[in-house]
Amino acid sequence: MAAQGSALRGASLLITLQLASRLLTFLANQALLRFLDAPLLGFSARLEAYYLTVIFFARESLRVAIQRQPVRRTESESESESKTSSSGTGKGRSAAHDDDAVGEEGQAVVNLAYLSPVLGLLVAFPLAHLMRAAPSSTVSFNAALAHYALAAGLELLSEPFFALTQLRLRFGTRAASEALAAAARCAATLFSAWRAARGGVDVGVLPFAYGQVAYGAVLLVCYGVAGRGIAREEGFSVFPRVMGRYINKGAKGEKAEKQEAAGETYLLGYFYKPTLALAGSMMGQSVVKHFLTQGDTLLVSALSTPHAQGVYALVSNYGGLLARLLFQPVEESSRAHFSRLLASPTPPSAPPSAARDLRRLLRLYLVLSVPIAALAPPFAAPLLALVAGRAWSDDAASALAAYCAYIPLLALNGVLEAFVSSVATPAQVRRQSVYMGGFSAVFAAASYLALRVLPLEPAVGLVVANAVNMLCRIVWSGAFVRAYFAERGVESDVSALVPSGAAVGVCVAGRYFIARGPEILGGLGLGGGAFMEVLAMGAMALPVVALL
Repeated sequence: MAAQGSALRGASLLITLQLASRLLTFLANQALLRFLDAPLLGFSARLEAYYLTVIFFARESLRVAIQRQPVRRTESESESESKTSSSGTGKGRSAAHDDDAVGEEGQAVVNLAYLSPVLGLLVAFPLAHLMRAAPSSTVSFNAALAHYALAAGLELLSEPFFALTQLRLRFGTRAASEALAAAARCAATLFSAWRAARGGVDVGVLPFAYGQVAYGAVLLVCYGVAGRGIAREEGFSVFPRVMGRYINKGAKGEKAEKQEAAGETYLLGYFYKPTLALAGSMMGQSVVKHFLTQGDTLLVSALSTPHAQGVYALVSNYGGLLARLLFQPVEESSRAHFSRLLASPTPPSAPPSAARDLRRLLRLYLVLSVPIAALAPPFAAPLLALVAGRAWSDDAASALAAYCAYIPLLALNGVLEAFVSSVATPAQVRRQSVYMGGFSAVFAAASYLALRVLPLEPAVGLVVANAVNMLCRIVWSGAFVRAYFAERGVESDVSALVPSGAAVGVCVAGRYFIARGPEILGGLGLGGGAFMEVLAMGAMALPVVALL
């Protein structure tokens, strides 16, 4: 119980500090807007897509697999431990076996996590070559690309240490590391941009690259110190080691049996086969999922100009603020929670508890996101004019308004897919990959229609295409969750998630009155201006939010 309370406090601290670090990053990007035009922001979005692609392919499937399927001792070891504990030297040898089990688990996780930087190398260089070959008109794009590759390598080198902190539920360590790294990124980015502007030097997108390198370096140092401490306490190495050290301990007559079991359990003596197999089955899904996540950036690069890319990057930055600040940290924590709660063997009380937690989380997400979708669009134009300038407001207001309506779909999909990734078997993951491949085709078709056929602005068209894709994923994940709980005799009632008729009516009426805020302001002779428009609409929105 004490361990659960400590983990809960750590998770709460993690979410709080992640909120703060993401808010700090947003504020830094907001300050950088004064130094950027739309094409330059578009190129920075391409660099960000490169970085996220390398990181995602190198570590995502391994992270999920390690969380879902921790290392378990071989049958021969378990039998040996039970025999030892029943003998006269039970207590001493049982403690030794417990130490061996902890050491084996930690070393196996470290070995697996070192695959991430190797995979990162395999992805980073070919992808960088493809991006370098593309024509670029911005200053120092190739130099910035090299810095982003270095930053990805530094972050992936921290993965073994991160895996240890996650395995031992050191959420406080993770929160502090990510907060310090985010602060370093913001400081490096702003300082380099300020120095360049002061000296009249055009450095293009290099400030973003310097900030990303600082982030990776600080993350490696912080996680490295914490990981070495855990390894020293539990008696294993932070570098890859053959698992024979843990396997060959025990009675002499059992050595051959243990070595045979080790050959069946560890690939090449290093990598735990069940977790490796699960990660492999998730890799195909990860490729499709990443295309669906970053496909908007790739498509806008192929089908539109750098100016349109910059507009969409700005809209994603503002529109996705709630997702980055709140949804993503909660989804990561809920994935870890459901993975542990529903891990095999699952106690009878776990499925009802998981269903209740999932329902509460979905309800919370809808309560937060639906009012934003209904009431926020009228704020788009004056708010952009206030925080980013009138030029950005003219280009991006309609796209930001459309993105507000997209937020509830982001919220639902995020938590549903977090649950699916926590409980799906390898066969179910492969089935999901097939469906995700179909959804990617739907997304590509919707993008072509929205960008080339329908009379929509490029950024608005991309929001529409993403909404179509997100609806497909929500339907599949919702059907999976319903079937999962039905198999375990748990009723999954979704009626409580549907907004009431009164709430819908309040949102519709509130949207109308908020949109009339500037008109009422003009009728009172109080003048225009972006600030006054936001103030007037905010005053109109307060009673609506109170009613909701």
